[in-house]
Amino acid sequence: MASASSENASNDDAAAIFNPLRPVLMRVAYRMLGSVADAEDAVQDAFLRWLDADRSDIREPEAFLRRVVTRLCLDRLKSARHRRETYIGPWLPEPVVESAETEIDDITLPLLMALERLSPLERAAFLLHDVFGLDFNEVAATIGREAAACRQLAARARDHIRTNRPRFPLPKERGLEIAEAFFGASRSGNVGHLRTLLAADVTIYADGGGKVPAGLVPVAGIDDVVGLFAKIAPALAQNPSRLVRYGFINGLPGFVTIEHGGILQTTALEIGPEGVVAVYVTRNPDKLRHMDATVH
Repeated sequence: MASASSENASNDDAAAIFNPLRPVLMRVAYRMLGSVADAEDAVQDAFLRWLDADRSDIREPEAFLRRVVTRLCLDRLKSARHRRETYIGPWLPEPVVESAETEIDDITLPLLMALERLSPLERAAFLLHDVFGLDFNEVAATIGREAAACRQLAARARDHIRTNRPRFPLPKERGLEIAEAFFGASRSGNVGHLRTLLAADVTIYADGGGKVPAGLVPVAGIDDVVGLFAKIAPALAQNPSRLVRYGFINGLPGFVTIEHGGILQTTALEIGPEGVVAVYVTRNPDKLRHMDATVH
């Protein structure tokens, strides 16, 4: 009985240290994996390893746990890469929706997509050094490479994704105004107003994952995009979208809706100086399970 009581106390102590670190560990895992569910699994696996560890020898729990989570994510990325190579239609990261009051960092949806083109080690080195501010000695200890090699990995990653960094600072309020105008124009069939909101090279990406109707290839160019919305206008008039909320989806202004057939959907808008340059629509129900309870 005393042994069981001692073990419970030890587990409680472990949880008391781990739980305050869970948000930062989730940030690392989500940015590594692009999946809320996979990130939660990686963090939970890290907690189980934390319970089994000899914690008396661990002087910096956050550094230890960040290493564990990163290594778990590197293992998961190997199988994730194969799944995404056979994915049906455009792949988008699972949406994380936040309010205007939440501080938005610069890991926006386009950058998350750019991270997908990196090798797992490049992705880890870039995130740990450039985003989370670790020095290269710590990065090296985390991913099991020499510091010089980690410096090269991060530099290559930087070169690959430089063009996907946010280039057009936009006040949050203005972003939400454009999202509201886009929702109204795209759902009302007012293609004239919609055209005024779009950049000439606008592209739509729709992720249905083969589970629900969605375009299998991106639609590019203002004429084709406006034509698409003109084509679906009658269906939207007959089965109107139900607006759930406006907000920021992976750092971009947008909105959450329930579409015909009860399909939950997020729409995120990347906005440049000339207007909306990209529209990211996530409809795959597997990627929206973490939002179901809050919207239905």
